[in-house]
Amino acid sequence: MIPSHDRAGEPRLTGLPDPHTVLTSTDWAFLEMPIGTGEVLPTALARLLDPDPGVRASAVGEALGAVTHQNTVYEATVPVSLFVAAILNHPATAAGEAGQAVGRVPGYPTRAALLDWLGSTAYDADDACVASGERTSDSAFRELRPLFYRAVHPLLGDNHEEVRHAALVATIPLARHPLLTGHRDELADHARSLLATSTHRDRRDHVLEALAEWGHDVSGLENADDVAVREHWARQRAEHWAGGCADDPPF
Repeated sequence: MIPSHDRAGEPRLTGLPDPHTVLTSTDWAFLEMPIGTGEVLPTALARLLDPDPGVRASAVGEALGAVTHQNTVYEATVPVSLFVAAILNHPATAAGEAGQAVGRVPGYPTRAALLDWLGSTAYDADDACVASGERTSDSAFRELRPLFYRAVHPLLGDNHEEVRHAALVATIPLARHPLLTGHRDELADHARSLLATSTHRDRRDHVLEALAEWGHDVSGLENADDVAVREHWARQRAEHWAGGCADDPPF
């Protein structure tokens, strides 16, 4: 599903496709992955909806890991992303995984794991990262960011904290699409709520960076760990530049 464009150059987006249609109508064998092509993906993706939490946990690694390599968005990533976005509201994804199988706490919702992956992929497809040469991305994913945002947005109010926080982190890179900049004030409110309750290091880093990027003063929102991390990276950068390097350090 690739969006067409109107005369103003803005993509005309319809709703998400039916997930079963994505599995059965995509020419998976012709889509590039890090290794080979996507013939194995339909079966692996279908297991994301299996009633067995262990099967779902394994499917997260098998299906999503298959198109995740070196911060690159491959041809097969686009239909995988459409499938993931289309099943975010499926009842099976609300249930907990066997957390040990995916390196998370037991009971981590499959829905949160899907959001984690979609947000990470959206960051890899970020226009600034791609323009700077830090990432390689299929342009179709970037065009579809408004569609993915619409799928993720309702989960900002999910009853499960892990899902709410994963949804917020996923919306941040999606909201860098030019059509979505007007949503940033709402996201900033959610970001402040996360910072008031979460100790998750990566999530705090993402939302603090986003708030600063959007022009908000974050000094009153940081805890002691946030300040320590920020000062650590500031020292690393200073040492990097003092050593005569021409580029920013790779972090």
